[in-house]
Amino acid sequence: MKVERELQITDRRRYFEMGAVVLTALGKFVFMDLLNWRFAFVAVAVLGWTIYVIYRKKQQPTLPNYWGFRKDTFWHAIRLMMPFGLLSVVAFCAIGWYQDSINLIWHILPILISYPIWGTIQQFLIIALVAGNLHDMKSLHAPKFVIILVTALLFSLVHFPSYWLMLGTFLLALFYGYIYLKVKNLYALGLFHGWLGALFYYTVVNCKQKKNETIKHLNNTFIINNSGTKF
Repeated sequence: MKVERELQITDRRRYFEMGAVVLTALGKFVFMDLLNWRFAFVAVAVLGWTIYVIYRKKQQPTLPNYWGFRKDTFWHAIRLMMPFGLLSVVAFCAIGWYQDSINLIWHILPILISYPIWGTIQQFLIIALVAGNLHDMKSLHAPKFVIILVTALLFSLVHFPSYWLMLGTFLLALFYGYIYLKVKNLYALGLFHGWLGALFYYTVVNCKQKKNETIKHLNNTFIINNSGTKF
């Protein structure tokens, strides 16, 4: 695309961004999993990355389009993802029916509305700044399947220690990475991330006999305070 040809991003900058993503992921294990500072960590991480995006946009105004914050490719990306999305929903329901873990209660509705926002942030950090940078680096010429695999592994490891989530996010990230390298649109990826993630929780992970465990997994990914308000 014309935007991509005009942008000049050094490999040093790309390494810096990927390193910052890895540090953010490591911070999740320390501050969310170990210290239980979930809200504080997410607030600081989102604020820090928002400041970085604004700073980089001032330097290079077309950079958000390059990353995938754009409207022109939204419906194209949606059409590409729709068959996989429908197949994923069928698979989630089949697994949930088999293990008796389907629990589609009303709480899923606000999550379907709000979770795509957090999904877009995750897609930006993992898919755009890792897969995108690895793909466009001048000093690295890795095959696309290697880039997608590395990105999916990182995405999966972030969701440790929930093995269901690690498996689910690994498979989904393989697909997300493939789509992103074809059509860069973080809005479409974030929407699918949020909706499929919510359905995955309430069909596969959210076993009725393990409600408290599921709430803990939700807290690890999306902050819920004592009154039930999501941040």
